Amino acid sequence: MFIPDVRYLKSGRFYLYSSLLMAGLYIIVPNVFSAPFNDFVIQSPLIPKSEISGGGPVKDGIPSIDKPEFVSADQADFLKKDDRVLGLKIAGHIKAYPIKILNWHEIVNDGNILLSYCPLCGTGMAFNVPDADFGVSGLLYNSDMLLYDRATESLWSQIMAQAISGKRKGEKLSMLVVENTHWENWLKKHPNTLVLSTRTGFGRDYNRSPYGSYDSSGALYFPVSSQSRRYHPKEKVIGIQINENFKAYPFVELSKSGSRIISDEVGGEKIEVHFNSEYRSATVKLQSGELYPSVMSYWFAWFAFHPDTQVYVFR
Repeated sequence: MFIPDVRYLKSGRFYLYSSLLMAGLYIIVPNVFSAPFNDFVIQSPLIPKSEISGGGPVKDGIPSIDKPEFVSADQADFLKKDDRVLGLKIAGHIKAYPIKILNWHEIVNDGNILLSYCPLCGTGMAFNVPDADFGVSGLLYNSDMLLYDRATESLWSQIMAQAISGKRKGEKLSMLVVENTHWENWLKKHPNTLVLSTRTGFGRDYNRSPYGSYDSSGALYFPVSSQSRRYHPKEKVIGIQINENFKAYPFVELSKSGSRIISDEVGGEKIEVHFNSEYRSATVKLQSGELYPSVMSYWFAWFAFHPDTQVYVFR
């Protein structure tokens, strides 16, 4: 059953949000009345078509960053120590993508790296995609962004990491390890990191979030197919999938443990969840010590996609 957040709809904030979005994220788009499904042809999708929502902006109304520029850590004076970044270390390259920039763009096409961030779900995910060329469709599923690839205009669910319609329907994206943490923490571990520059080619105030206090509010802006009131909707969790098994580690439970390392077993694999309470971040390692792809998410978003998820509870 497709469930809107009743508290939110009754409050009228749904309509207020749409107006704010169009005045903020949506300022470069001349026409606020988009065509059905933003002109995407959606036939026999992997998800219920009726559960695809229009987020407000038209196709590419939220502009992706297609020619990213990077600066050294010393040059990144626009970052405060508690600003959150998505940190990525791959093939000898170490980069930080500030969320204060991603809030306005959601996608960075960085060579063979597709970097995505959905402000509504709090999910930052990166994928290994040769010659990445993706855009923001303006459509949502379970309040999560649907990306599209410009070569075939197939629609992709970020959290599912899968094409849900179009020529590439059913194809999966290969996840990379991403750490969502404070700039201070990432810089301590990686002083030679590069940082996505604010020179994006777009006129945005990157010191202002167009989402206001959304990340602490109990309200949802768009409907989701499954809800759980077990935790606050915006409780942060680190979620993993191993051998078709899903498990969430709520930060509130990790904090209770008093330990920085939680040993567990998921899908027959022994893992360690490394939790940093100071910087509100977590990573997952396999028994071999290798970092394993995980996603930091709001509880509501993880549960919407994985209602049968296992949940770590401190005992």
